[in-house]
Amino acid sequence: MPRALVRIQEFLRLESSAGIILMFSALAALIVSNSPLAAMYSDFFSVPVEVRVGGFEIAKPLLLWINDGLMAIFFLLVGLEIKREVLEGELSSMSKAGLPLVAAIGGMAGPVAIYLMFNWGNAATIDGWAIPAATDIAFALGVLILLGPRVPATLKVLLLAVAIIDDLGAISIIALFYTENLTGTPLLLAGGILVGMLVLNRAGVKTLWPYLFLGFFLWIFVLKSGVHATLAGVVTAIAIPLHGREGGHSPLHKLEHSLHPAVAFGILPIFAFANSGVNLSGLDLSTVFGPLTLGIAAGLFFGKQIGVFGATWLAGSVGLVKKPEGTTWFQIYGVACLTGIGFTMSLFIGSLAFTDAALMDQVRVGVIAGSIASAIVGIFVLLRACPEPGKVSTRGNVAAAE
Repeated sequence: MPRALVRIQEFLRLESSAGIILMFSALAALIVSNSPLAAMYSDFFSVPVEVRVGGFEIAKPLLLWINDGLMAIFFLLVGLEIKREVLEGELSSMSKAGLPLVAAIGGMAGPVAIYLMFNWGNAATIDGWAIPAATDIAFALGVLILLGPRVPATLKVLLLAVAIIDDLGAISIIALFYTENLTGTPLLLAGGILVGMLVLNRAGVKTLWPYLFLGFFLWIFVLKSGVHATLAGVVTAIAIPLHGREGGHSPLHKLEHSLHPAVAFGILPIFAFANSGVNLSGLDLSTVFGPLTLGIAAGLFFGKQIGVFGATWLAGSVGLVKKPEGTTWFQIYGVACLTGIGFTMSLFIGSLAFTDAALMDQVRVGVIAGSIASAIVGIFVLLRACPEPGKVSTRGNVAAAE
């Protein structure tokens, strides 16, 4: 079996397990925030945490240490995955990347357009336009893989490729639109460290620790510069060498393999638990059916379906791309539904767009509602579109006998 295919299979297995854990983490947060422990839950993540060395300090509530610190490691992993896929994976050529690229672009444009329909001219909520544009890789792949072998492997790879390009789009959006007032000196220092890491790469340094050491200081200076600190993880990933010494292991593959379990089973569940709690008793109809909540939920549910499937079908109809061999448009529509599972990335962008607690409650409700609806419809469509081996399909065709 080709080594690249083995890596994809390992990745999919890990992501499916992580998706299940994320579901339980989000459910636990909802239960706790609607129980007698609600005040303790809120107070715990509001605890101030300070690190001081001489006159230098970083002081943030615990929630922001999670969102700015732990999530930087998540974005380091995302950066490594993107770099690997671009250089040697499913995005390494236009023939491979064409379909997921078209799908991802449509899948970002559709939700934004629908969100703006609900929130255009509303100064209080317009900044959340990017929230429904994101797809949660772990959740979406977890739902897809729960359907078992009836789903063709090509659909799983397609969803993975679309989600990775989607992550790249989300990273670009964060860098361009969710950056605070810039501070010159830390930004210059961050730029100097980046140049240093690139020099190490070009000089053939294959050991990981110099890059990670410099990456830690890069995170500090990016945090202090006003650019969102998680982008330091992506920048560090760019500098990590793909190829090791002759006959040696790839530094990028080694770091990705080491980080993946920690991120999937540690960092993301912590983030989900810390950011998914919303007190449902405090919600009224004006909140649940307000423009922010509806814009996010409809953007994820309708916008992703329309954007991903519409762009893919249109590009396929004019011959720009070809659907994966052995798949149907109905199956691709099922995958388009699953891309509406925004969860982790949508909540993260929401935390950048809004600091008001009431608005964040609406963000959580919209993200959870849109993601659950997308998962349910995606499962239903794929169950209809992907008959079990040896059984009659919904179109009346008999699958190959066992």
